[in-house]
Amino acid sequence: MVRAIHFSRFKTKGAPRRSGRFGDSTLMETTSRENTILDRIVAARRESIARRKRSLPDAALKFAVEKAEPPRDFPGALARDGYNVIAELKKASPSRGILRQEYAPAFLAASLERAGAAALSVLTEEEFFLGSLGDLKQAKKAAQIPILRKDFIIDPWQIWEARAAGSDSFLLIVAILEDATLRELLEIGRSLKMEPLVEVHSSEELRRAISAEARIIGVNNRNLRDFKVRTEISLELIEAIPEECIAVSESGLRTHADLDRLRNAGFDAFLVGEHLMKEADPAAPLRELIGLTGDGGTNHAG
Repeated sequence: MVRAIHFSRFKTKGAPRRSGRFGDSTLMETTSRENTILDRIVAARRESIARRKRSLPDAALKFAVEKAEPPRDFPGALARDGYNVIAELKKASPSRGILRQEYAPAFLAASLERAGAAALSVLTEEEFFLGSLGDLKQAKKAAQIPILRKDFIIDPWQIWEARAAGSDSFLLIVAILEDATLRELLEIGRSLKMEPLVEVHSSEELRRAISAEARIIGVNNRNLRDFKVRTEISLELIEAIPEECIAVSESGLRTHADLDRLRNAGFDAFLVGEHLMKEADPAAPLRELIGLTGDGGTNHAG
């Protein structure tokens, strides 16, 4: 069981970071998003949300939330002393195509938990990633660790939907949200006892996340506009993430040395997906990432 923690004491180990105060600027990114993969995904999500709202009234959704089990401690799982990996389950991606022909969320969830995952992330976007909320439900039943809904969340309805499905946390991507919407979605998540992972890719997005009072900040090394990966992004932004926040490095992480370098820089957790999903047995590369030795111990050298 993961421990409960106070948000004022998120960090447990890692190099000190600067205060991260950028001021109160709420300027949006100036780069055009027209005709990007990200644009097409968000447009598809808007259509999907509209369809689902017509088939599932708000009252029914909120009734399902009331009946759901309390959320598991996602922040606590990421703040432990160690190599805290959020292992991601996904069948496909726009950049890589099909990652796993045999995609069994329940089996994968149980296997990755046994291999040492601190939490799980499950893709639920249907059109570009071939995921579903059904995948999340299967994973939740098979594992006891916290589960994050990985999707392109732009509407409060999706947060209620996530909680009803058993999600313990959810992703908010700063690049696709206006400041007011980002704050609103953060508040709704907290009202449901779910602390979201707020994802950034640039110093401007990080400034906006801090201004919105995000408590778990993920630095995505993958640019969602062109899907290119550059792991140096994490090292460039870590100094500006407030010490009291949980810092997560996402994408492009392949070795224990990668995690060791980022942990020494101040990161608390690491989200890894494609590196695991492309292997026949995803548990094996996860154990290597964490640094598990043959006797089941952890190798802390690095």
